[in-house]
Amino acid sequence: MSFVSELSPAPFGRLLTAMVTPFDSDGRVDLTLAGRLARHLVEQGSDGIVVCGTTGESPTLSWKEQHQLFATVRKAVGTGVYVLAGTGSNSTAEAIEATGEAAESGADGALVVVPYYNKPPQEGLEAHFRAIAASAPQLPLMLYNIPGRTGCSLAPKTVARLMDCPNIVSFKAASGRTDEVTQLRIECGPQLAVYSGDDGLLLPMLSVGAVGVVSVASHLVGRRLKAMIDASLSGQGAIALAYHEQLQPLFKALFATTNPIPVKAALEHCGWPVGSPRSPLLDLDHDMKKELFKILAALPKH
Repeated sequence: MSFVSELSPAPFGRLLTAMVTPFDSDGRVDLTLAGRLARHLVEQGSDGIVVCGTTGESPTLSWKEQHQLFATVRKAVGTGVYVLAGTGSNSTAEAIEATGEAAESGADGALVVVPYYNKPPQEGLEAHFRAIAASAPQLPLMLYNIPGRTGCSLAPKTVARLMDCPNIVSFKAASGRTDEVTQLRIECGPQLAVYSGDDGLLLPMLSVGAVGVVSVASHLVGRRLKAMIDASLSGQGAIALAYHEQLQPLFKALFATTNPIPVKAALEHCGWPVGSPRSPLLDLDHDMKKELFKILAALPKH
């Protein structure tokens, strides 16, 4: 075990948005709106876009729809913006195939979630990610740990064993624990860039070595999040804390029920007709909408 004194690089920038998937009134993917939304997110401060992650409702998208979404967003934002494709699966063979397609289509990286439902042991997780990394060695990977969704957690010691895979460069920490960042840095060193997977924990995670965030709230407050990150990294702690406290009510409201139900309601309220989530997710209920819209209205204009 070694202790780390240097900061990690940020291979995909500091602020990435886990983009929602827009659906039309018939429940079909709205590719035109997806392209418009991706460009808007970049204009609002996002360094990169994650397509077909949890917020993008990947469990209810076909692989064909996911590939179409990725191609649409890649074309919409052009060069100079990072585009990561969600290619994870609880089937290693499926994840390898999807990651290979993302690499061939010009992705800047792939977000690869811990296998869900089948609950492999750590040795199985290691073998899973090692096989994916070997199948697309030219594509940088972001491992994605979200045990509340997957039913199992990728241990820092397992990640450390994977660091001999040159294209495993980053990690999305969505366990809800700030100490996950510390343990990953201790075990893996500065070559692994840890991104917060929780808007509400972004500032504390930055303080212990995270390099940025894969965000949901950036659909609505991208410039404020970017300013908070910049303030934190430049030593302006009071400014960063002010943003953190100002945005906490919104962070909580966006996760008052299953993501992306609230953020889709917020986007609809703000004039983005992204549609309802796909079943079995539902629209946000009346009382939660009322509270969310009140919080949005109370946000300072600048």
